[in-house]
Amino acid sequence: MKFSKYIYSTLAAVALAGLTSCEKQLEEYNPSGLTPESVYTTPAGFDNLVNAAYSYTRWWYGKEDGYSMSEMGTDLWLRGAGDVNPDLTDYTTLQSNSRAVESLWSKLYIGINVCNAGISRVGQSGMSDATKKIREGELRFLRAFYYWHIVESWGGVHFTTAETLGAVKTANRTPVDEFYKQIFEDLAIAVANLPTTPQVATEYGRVTKPAAEAFLAKMHLTRGNNKEAAELAQKVISSYGFSLQQNYADLWSMSNLENKEIVWAVNYSRDLTLNDRVDANLYPDGHSRGGNNGHLVWMMKYDDQPGMTRDIVNGRPFNRFMPTKFLLNLFDETKDSRYAASFRTVWRANTAVAGKLAVGDTAILATKKAIPAAVRASKKYVIYDVNDIYGPNGAGKNRLQYVCLRKFDDPTRPTPQEEQSARDAYVIRLADVYLMAAEANFKLGNTGDAVKQINTVRERAALPGKVADMRISAADLSLDFILDERARELAGEQLRWFDLKRTNKLVERVKKNNPEAGASIQDYHTVRPIPQRQLDAVTNKGEFLQNPNYR
Repeated sequence: MKFSKYIYSTLAAVALAGLTSCEKQLEEYNPSGLTPESVYTTPAGFDNLVNAAYSYTRWWYGKEDGYSMSEMGTDLWLRGAGDVNPDLTDYTTLQSNSRAVESLWSKLYIGINVCNAGISRVGQSGMSDATKKIREGELRFLRAFYYWHIVESWGGVHFTTAETLGAVKTANRTPVDEFYKQIFEDLAIAVANLPTTPQVATEYGRVTKPAAEAFLAKMHLTRGNNKEAAELAQKVISSYGFSLQQNYADLWSMSNLENKEIVWAVNYSRDLTLNDRVDANLYPDGHSRGGNNGHLVWMMKYDDQPGMTRDIVNGRPFNRFMPTKFLLNLFDETKDSRYAASFRTVWRANTAVAGKLAVGDTAILATKKAIPAAVRASKKYVIYDVNDIYGPNGAGKNRLQYVCLRKFDDPTRPTPQEEQSARDAYVIRLADVYLMAAEANFKLGNTGDAVKQINTVRERAALPGKVADMRISAADLSLDFILDERARELAGEQLRWFDLKRTNKLVERVKKNNPEAGASIQDYHTVRPIPQRQLDAVTNKGEFLQNPNYR
């Protein structure tokens, strides 16, 4: 059982009543008539508050808007034909009216307020002292987690640790350092309070001590505390029984989601009805979360090609995002298994084409290579090669057919049209921790340790007989190499924008490697615009101003 699927609608309605960021549709909504005092003072009621606090992770992780905020506008991705957030992908029209930016701003602040409510009320929860400590640790972790998304995305914006019970008419501008002071304080309490495994073994998805330590290591890395980051990351690597999957491809099997490489994941239910696709009590503003949507957004348009009709195995193609040439060329697929495990290049016919294709034959090939005309003419299948997909400078030429990220495919969905997936969204996995440790050690001058940690990740990725070829030496090591390795290992896993910002490489690498976003990105794009709806709602407009250069 995954605990976060069982959130009572009435409790969530109480949690949502009158929350922050002037979300007007939420200010007065409380259909049940319940009050916090009548619910949060029972163990069952308080547990549901904690579960509701977790639920806001599902607005970001495994969701289209979250991918746009965390992966697009980097060196790794271009917009596909169906991209609904091109402002975040290309920066050309990114302003305060961005729909995705407004949606995630709102949900993150609601999540913060649920955490604030729980932290202030845990003493009156009726739980045992031991359970109170654990639940407070979870809420502290989640508050730090949400505030990290906020401060990195928007900079020094509104900050509070107090529960909000009514409409807020003013907002403050709090320095970034103050956000991180609270983040470190909350994570210190989380590390001290949380168990090494969930309190109840069946409640997979609750945050644990190693997850809090891994996230704390990332916070130290972000703030330049490299010694602390290296030590904490190494502790997570060494102390809790985590291990890299033997085969990189095994990470993405729907039957292997709860594996020993996963330090923490945002979980989704295999019963899709529990993923809140539509719920007027939970989401009175008319929005809904649903299951993981990662299987939709990376898939090209294949179902209008000869021999292909839409089916469950090949997925429902939204063709939102396509890889840059730079990303594809980072891989040497002759020795690195991650290329084939991460990307789909071949589609097999699921419908016969008389005299041409039988079911099971290759129907489509998308490739990063150039295919000579003579070879192309000799094949019965359709070919989209690098020159069909990209223009001479690497800009998108065909945004409908291209090499596709396949990590999040879900062949277990019940129908070809199903938008939801039960796939968990990995937030922290052990390979990421190894690479964080390597980055910290590199910055400390501990080159030998950094090389060893990177080689551990690369050796796992090696094709049979290619382990030695995958190893690097100290001469290969640089910050750019570490970022390249993070791309090979973690592409699409909602880390890239933060990785580039943390290393002060966002503008440089986008300009160098992404011909579309690189033409528009400016230094001020290291933070996002504050939503206009927020600016309009506050009364202290002279104090709470838009981030520079946005309108």
